[in-house]
Amino acid sequence: MLKIIIFIVSALLASQIALAQNANRLDPFINRNYVNGDVQLNEYLPLLKGKRVALVANQSSVFNNIHLADTLLALGIKVKKVFSPEHGFRGKADAGEHVKNVKDFKTGLTIISLYGKNYKPKPADLKDIDVIVYDLQDVGARFYTYISTLFYTLQSAAELNKEYIILDRPNPNGFYVDGPVLEDSCKSYVGIIPIPIVHGCTVAELAQMMIGEGWLKTKKNPAIKVINVKNYKHDDLIELPIKPSPNLPNLASIILYPSLCLFEGTDISVGRGTEKPFQIYGHPTFPITEFSFTPVTKPGASKNPPFQDQKCNGYDVSEKVFDVYTNKKIELSFIMNAYKMFPDKSKFFNNYFKNLAGTKELKQMIIEGKSEEEIRKSWNPKLDEYKAKRDNYLIYK
Repeated sequence: MLKIIIFIVSALLASQIALAQNANRLDPFINRNYVNGDVQLNEYLPLLKGKRVALVANQSSVFNNIHLADTLLALGIKVKKVFSPEHGFRGKADAGEHVKNVKDFKTGLTIISLYGKNYKPKPADLKDIDVIVYDLQDVGARFYTYISTLFYTLQSAAELNKEYIILDRPNPNGFYVDGPVLEDSCKSYVGIIPIPIVHGCTVAELAQMMIGEGWLKTKKNPAIKVINVKNYKHDDLIELPIKPSPNLPNLASIILYPSLCLFEGTDISVGRGTEKPFQIYGHPTFPITEFSFTPVTKPGASKNPPFQDQKCNGYDVSEKVFDVYTNKKIELSFIMNAYKMFPDKSKFFNNYFKNLAGTKELKQMIIEGKSEEEIRKSWNPKLDEYKAKRDNYLIYK
């Protein structure tokens, strides 16, 4: 018994030391001097005076610890309603959980959900609106659904002739571009436009690309105004002051998210229902490893996590953040290693995997035992084409 206790304590201590060393190595690269678009009130308040405003916002739409909706209302701006993305306006809903239309308990504003039965504002929703203001903290991965909310609200703005203002924010994964480019056959709400898994753009740059490349498929383009981030460039490492969504609580989760989210298309847990979501992975049938975890229900983050109350053997990969930042690549070894270890390989993948990967080819290449080099080589032609397109829309070169 004493040996087991010593082993557990030693493992925890080693993990804490690794995290501290990782943080120390990353610290010199972190930009703490950037200024978000929403902070620059003088730049966009004149554009809102006397107009009826709809916000595309959630719990990340905050500066100086005050929500953008509260700030604008206090300044006399006519905020009429809020469109909320996945996780809801206050960020309490689980990933994939349908969110209903509600009244905000603090402001009394009507909150119209754009995640659930309806992804796109209806004409009736915008009948009493002059301008839409988008202020969401994205994390730079194609399958993070705030991009889809951007897509559909831009479409509505174009179709209904509404002004559109983007209060831009940094992309915490904006320092690289990687992964397969989305194929048409794999389009879904977690893959709405033909970009790679890690797209390397802020939402304003993406919006300009959606318009410039004709991806919105509207008869006319929306009129957008961008309030740029100050003191930011794509090579910067960004440590967000507020969680962009319930299961991305810190820098490690956010940087590892593009690599580990692929597991959501498999039978592997990525640590939902633990203190380290998207920093660990494992499964009850894995061979005994030095690290294990037991997912539990966490209201507001993971109400019913995969393998709830079951011990999962696996890996803590939080120390890999520095490697991702320096190598500027998705960490493919995680999913390749998990597939090799999984006992019943016919049950490893689910139908959702192709939507996350954006291609059917990645699953097949993993099954066939292709090397990482071979897999990456298959991405290169379309990835190079995308990078050339992206250069035309970059604001923060």
